[in-house]
Parts: sequence; structure tokens; C-alpha cells
Amino acid sequence: MTRLPLLPTSLVALSALAVALHAEPRILHEKKSMFGMVIVTENDGMRTLQFERGGARQTVVKYGDPAHLELPYAPAAFTGLALCREPRRVLIVGLGGGTLPMFLRHYYPEATIDAVDIDPDVVRVAREYFGFKEDSRMRGIVADGRAFIEQAREPYDLIFLDAFGSDFVPPTLTTQEFLRAVRRAVRPDGVVVGNIWGRESNRLYDSMVRTYQEVFDDLYILTVRGAGNMIVLALPRRLNLSREDLAAQARRISTAKGFRYDLGERVEFGYSHAMEKNADGRVLKDADLPKP
Repeated sequence: MTRLPLLPTSLVALSALAVALHAEPRILHEKKSMFGMVIVTENDGMRTLQFERGGARQTVVKYGDPAHLELPYAPAAFTGLALCREPRRVLIVGLGGGTLPMFLRHYYPEATIDAVDIDPDVVRVAREYFGFKEDSRMRGIVADGRAFIEQAREPYDLIFLDAFGSDFVPPTLTTQEFLRAVRRAVRPDGVVVGNIWGRESNRLYDSMVRTYQEVFDDLYILTVRGAGNMIVLALPRRLNLSREDLAAQARRISTAKGFRYDLGERVEFGYSHAMEKNADGRVLKDADLPKP
């Protein structure tokens, strides 16, 4: 019998590491909800939420570490903190696995945080698999995000629009009428942060930007490094901030709070001030939505 040569210990360790890195994620939860599939997997300590097998990663959480932001869009989204006062009231539309509210709760323990998702199974999964813990000032709310905003009575300092289907923003959350309701729900000195897909994978990108421009007074767009996301920072007032000014304000926030991420770096990489109306897009309206 031919005996194979023994590998050096270091090579054995490297081979084991390679196998571990390419291991198939373990499925923790897979169930069809009233809005589609809800899938939770775990691999190497990271838990991922998807709405279809092989689909876009909606959430990636390092379980037990709310300060960790795995997906690159999240630190870019938090640059919105540079454009409002210390947030006392925050609204997040699109809970997913709870990355955004858990990060905010960690660094802003006194803030009131409402995290809204239309799918009760998503809210349940966030609690059971991603460590989303509610308290007297943070709630996971099962509701239609648009209806919740339209019925809001007390304004928010910071609103995140982070609701996605498997790979698109629900059309009802893109129209002029919806964004007008969002503007009414944010304080005059507050900010609205929108997470949308960029032009390469979103045929409505230019029209979505054009619609934000129609409703808000000032608009900044950040390209996210290493991802297809674009982060929209919409203001109900005019600031005319340069790249350097916005980056400096963002850096002050991340330094003061001790974030692991330099928010100023996210601005410096992807800054665009959308001053001119987007001529390649049209204003999206409720009348254009598909009939149910």
C-alpha cells in the first residue's frame, strides 16, 4: 500500500481553515411568510437574513455584538447622524435583523427608537435569531411603514428608510406622496436617510433621486464602497455642505461616540451633492403604481 506523505502542521492548519471558510452556511430558520421566504443562516459566527435562497443579504449580524456593522451600507447610512442634533426620536422603516436599531441603542441608550416592519415573521426572527431586544424606549412594530408614517403624530429627529423586498424597494415607498408624508414626520432640523440600489441594478434609480429632490430642500448621495447601495441624505432645509464640511461633521460624531468606523471616510469616498434636478428621472407618483 502506498503511503501518502505527511503534511507539515502549518499546512494542515491552513487546509482546515480553507475548509472552514468554504463551509456551507447552517440554516437556522427557513419559512414562507405572508410576504415571501424568511431565511436565517449562520456561518463562522455571522448570522444572515435573506428573503430568497441566493438572494441579497438583508442583514448580517455578529451575534452578541451590536457595535459591529458587517454590510458596508450601514456605516454610510449612519453618516446621517452628522446632519441632526443628538437624536431623541428615531424611526426605522424596515427592521430586517435589527442591525440599525441595535447599533443605535448601543450608542444612544436614551433615544426612543421605533423599528417598523410589515412582516410579523421578520420581527419575530429578529428577536429570536439576531438578538434584537426591545425595552421601554425601543420597539419592534408590525405595521405597514407607509401607513405608520402617515399616521405619525410626534416628529422624529432621524428617519431611516431601509425597507426592501428580495431585491427592490417596495413601490409604495418611492412616490412623491409617500416622501411628502416622510417630510411631515421629520423635524425641520432632522434628516431622512434612504437606502436604495444604484443605477446598475435599479431601473428607477434616477426617478427615485428626482422624487427626493422634488420633496426635500437639500440632497446628498453617498456611493457605498464595495456594494451596489446608494445612501440618500435628504433634508427639509438647505445646508449646502461641501464634501469636506460633511466629512468633518461625520468624523466628529464617530470620534465622540467611539464608533469602530470613521464616518468621515464614508463621506470622502462617495459624496455627491445633488443640486441639479435629475434630468434622467421623472417624479414617481401614486397614480403610476400598479393597480392591486
